[in-house]
Amino acid sequence: MGPLVPDVIGSQLNFIVALIIGIGFGFVLEQAGFSTSKKLVGLFYGYDFTVLRVFFTAGVTAMIGVIALAHFGLLDVKLIYINPTFLWSAIVGGLIMGLGFVVGGFCPGTSVCAAAIGKIDGMIFVVGSFLGILVFAEGYPMFEGLYKAASWGNVQMFETIGISQSLFAFLLIFMAVAAFWATTMIENRVNHKSGKGFHVSKLYLGLTGLAIIVGLTAFVLPDKRENMLHDLSNNNFIASYKIERMDADELAFRLIDNDKDLQIIDLRSRKDYDSLALPNSTHFQLDNLFDKDAGKLLSVKNKENVFIANDELTAKKGAVLAAELGFSNIQVLKGGFDQFRKDILEFAMPTGTIIRKDVDTFRFRSSASNLIPVLIKENKLKHASGEKKQVKRVLGGC
Repeated sequence: MGPLVPDVIGSQLNFIVALIIGIGFGFVLEQAGFSTSKKLVGLFYGYDFTVLRVFFTAGVTAMIGVIALAHFGLLDVKLIYINPTFLWSAIVGGLIMGLGFVVGGFCPGTSVCAAAIGKIDGMIFVVGSFLGILVFAEGYPMFEGLYKAASWGNVQMFETIGISQSLFAFLLIFMAVAAFWATTMIENRVNHKSGKGFHVSKLYLGLTGLAIIVGLTAFVLPDKRENMLHDLSNNNFIASYKIERMDADELAFRLIDNDKDLQIIDLRSRKDYDSLALPNSTHFQLDNLFDKDAGKLLSVKNKENVFIANDELTAKKGAVLAAELGFSNIQVLKGGFDQFRKDILEFAMPTGTIIRKDVDTFRFRSSASNLIPVLIKENKLKHASGEKKQVKRVLGGC
C-alpha cells in the first residue's frame, strides 16, 4: 500500500499503520470465509459468488469515493499512481492467475490469510507463489519482450473506451447490480435452494434502488477541475468577476520595500519565468492551482496573493480560479507583466514637457528601473542552488 498522507505522515509511521491495517484486513478476510479454498473456487463452479460480490462492491465503493473526494477538492487525483497497462502481459498473467486460482483454490492475498491460520494448502500455495516470483525474476531477460509488449501507458478505462467518467461509473454500478441478481439466480439453481428459481424480495429491490441512486450521484458530482477550467474559457464570466487590481507602481514599490506580506503567483511560461523571475514569486500553471503546493502557498495567513501573467486576462483567470477554490486576499497585476516591463523595468523618461503630477511618478519609475533588476539578479542567485520540492505520485497498491 502507498503512503496514507505523503509529506505529513512519516514513512516509518506509515509502515506501522500499514501493518495494523494489514492485520485488520486479514482478519476480515478470514471472518468472511476467504481463507477457505472451497468458498473461493465456488466462483468458478457456480455455487458461491461471494468473491465476485466482494470485489465488485469494493471497486464501486472506491470509485464513488474517489469521484466524491475529487469533486469536493479533498483528493488530488493527479497524485494517484495508475499502474501502466501492458496488454499481452496482462492477458497472459491473467490466464496464469486464473488457472492458479481454480487449481490451487487461492489468490496471493487469500493464500497468506489461509497460511496465517495454519492451513497447509495455503502454506503450499504461498511457497508456490515465491517460486513463481523467483522464476520470473531470474528469467526476466527472456520474458522482457512479452512483459513490455503493447504498452498502453497509464490509462483510465473511461478514457480508453471514449466515454465520460460519470457515465462509466453509472454503467459499472449497473453492471454490478445485474451481476448480483444473475449470480444469485445461478447459486439458487446450482444449490437447489428453490425449485421456482430466484424470489424477488423487498430487500433485493431496495438494495437495487439504492445502488442505482448511488450510480446517479456520479452525474451530480462532475470533475471539479474540468468544470472550473471550462468556466475560465468564458471571457464574459472572467470580465464580470470582481478581483482587486494592483498597478505596476505599487508592485514595484513593495518589491523595493521587501514587503514580506507579498506573494506573487507567476502564470507565465516556465521559460519566461526562469529568464526573469520577480522576488517573492512562485511559478504555477493554471492547472497546477489545484495541487497541494499551490494550496499551501495561497492559504498562508496575512499574505496578499498577486497573480501575474504576460497579459492581465490570463492573470485574472488564475486569480478567479484561486478565488473559486476558496482562497482569499487575491489581486491581479493591472496590465499584466508586459505593462510592468514597459512602465518599470524598461522605463525611459519621456521627452518634452512633463506635467507636475507625473514628476514624482516618473522619478520613482526611473529609480525602480535600476533597483528592481538588481533585486531580480540577487533573487536568481539566491535560488540557483536550491531545488524546489515537487509532489509526485506515490507508488503503491496491491
